[in-house]
Amino acid sequence: MLNRRFFLIIGSLPILSLLQKPLTAQTVESIKANRLTYLWGEGNGITIKAADQAALAEIIGQISTQVESNFERTVTETDNKFKEMVNGMVKTYSNATLNNTERMVLQDEPDAIVFRYVKRSEIARIFESRKNKLIELAHSGETALKNLQIADALRYFYWSQTLLRSHPEAGIKMLSESGSEELLVTWLPVQINQIFTDLSFRVDSIENNEGYSNYILDIQYKNEPVRNLDYTYWSGQDWSNIVSAKDGMGIVELSKSENSATIRLKAEYSFEGEANIDLELRDVMQKLPQVPYKDSYITISKTVTPKPESKVQKETAKPANSVGSIHPLVDMGKNDSIMKRVIAAITSKNYSKVQPFFTAGGYSVFQSLLQYGNARILRLPDLKYFQYGDYTICRSIPMSFNFKTNNRTFIEEVVFYFDKENKICNITFSLSDKSIEDIALNDTWSPENRLLLICFLENYKTAFALKRYDYISNIFSDDALIITGYVTRVNNSPDSRYAKNEIVRYNRQTKTEYLKRLRYSFAGNEFINLRFADNTIRRSGKGNDVYGIQIKQDYFSTNYGDSGYLFLLVDLSDTLTPQIHVRTWQPEKNPDGSIYGLSDF
Repeated sequence: MLNRRFFLIIGSLPILSLLQKPLTAQTVESIKANRLTYLWGEGNGITIKAADQAALAEIIGQISTQVESNFERTVTETDNKFKEMVNGMVKTYSNATLNNTERMVLQDEPDAIVFRYVKRSEIARIFESRKNKLIELAHSGETALKNLQIADALRYFYWSQTLLRSHPEAGIKMLSESGSEELLVTWLPVQINQIFTDLSFRVDSIENNEGYSNYILDIQYKNEPVRNLDYTYWSGQDWSNIVSAKDGMGIVELSKSENSATIRLKAEYSFEGEANIDLELRDVMQKLPQVPYKDSYITISKTVTPKPESKVQKETAKPANSVGSIHPLVDMGKNDSIMKRVIAAITSKNYSKVQPFFTAGGYSVFQSLLQYGNARILRLPDLKYFQYGDYTICRSIPMSFNFKTNNRTFIEEVVFYFDKENKICNITFSLSDKSIEDIALNDTWSPENRLLLICFLENYKTAFALKRYDYISNIFSDDALIITGYVTRVNNSPDSRYAKNEIVRYNRQTKTEYLKRLRYSFAGNEFINLRFADNTIRRSGKGNDVYGIQIKQDYFSTNYGDSGYLFLLVDLSDTLTPQIHVRTWQPEKNPDGSIYGLSDF
């Protein structure tokens, strides 16, 4: 990119010229005269930045005119509104690819003049990176749908459709997982509508409380419990905050004065708040009106209806109730009596009565749990108890956590740990059924090691949610290798000027640096919630209890969210104090589909 210096090409030799106006003027005039080859814009401003923005605005207007007819398939406004919409769509490219058009500074500040130009033949390449992104999102939607991650599938499909509506190419196609070539402009809305058609909701149970009732929902997709789904419901006066269902379980909380015979639900599909993690997507969503999907509205009866058993449910027990070949304890001893009192205390919000049943550390975690949103028990659970070394594990109490600041409700299953003195010493959020299943059914490890891995990941996930800074500090070794990836833009070479122009850079942090940033993150967020999926775990050949854990992580917080791939190299030989030696995070997989793993360290 040229800045206050210009090159005049004579033959194949570049000759440097510092603001030589006759040569610059000659070059600019030749470009202006050759309108069949170039689009150009010239801007004035007090600063170079202001002049540059004016030049870009002029060139954007010309690009808009050139691609205007291509947007007729998605933009229905007419006359000036249509032109304004198209111009707005082209502007969403200005912060990325369009800034890589050639630039000349004709006059310096305070009366700056900037000249921008691009070959007409390069216009198609300006839109290429967005095309690649929207196809990638569509593929991610297919993968999520196959894994029953319905919230993720709807999010990826809709985001892909949104970027498609901002793209001038009408015939974008992709090769689907079935091997067929699909025209995305018709295929994406069909996928979204079909998801709504295949979703089913029913009231599984009702918990009556003073002034309100909790309707516990069973949510299925093609007769299988959804891994996740986000939705809102009509409270009688307004739509509720977003509820994140987990493993087929959702909740609707209604005042007893709301006397309708039905419950109105709306499945979330646009995920505008989460779009903030991608500035390009956010820009497009702000400029385009939302596509309404009437089938996202569902009405169900308030009455409890029986649950149809699926084929899979008949053949296999729920992993949370039988972890691999480790079966629940028959003799629950004092633990069950204590858990019933704890459940009663949470329900009545009279917590002090149960403090004697906790260790000091356990009660501290219990208090953190109760402060994690407006904690409520969803229903009286069928508790199962497992032996884990000297500990007894109680799995699990379904609870909801409501955060009004961010209008979000999470559903988690809560796990309690008893020490050998029958006191509650720890509390965690459960992994999803799918994540547990991935570990529990891996018969290459002993049942004890499977439970060890499940417990470690549940403790890790919960430590971030409950902001257990001291715990996280203890599980990272002092010489831990911590690598965090982030996307950055790079200057283009002449051969790749209109490519995606993004690379992933990796920061290596010390434990001290990482914990400092983590403390800042804890202080700045009302809530943090992690979701794990698609885990791959391998044991290191260097030690029987050293494991490499690769896992897809969705991170949600009050003011930020992202999805990426986490790798942990962890020594679990001491079950009380596991040690993480390597932690890496990357926003996307490597070009060959891999992520950091054991072979890299």
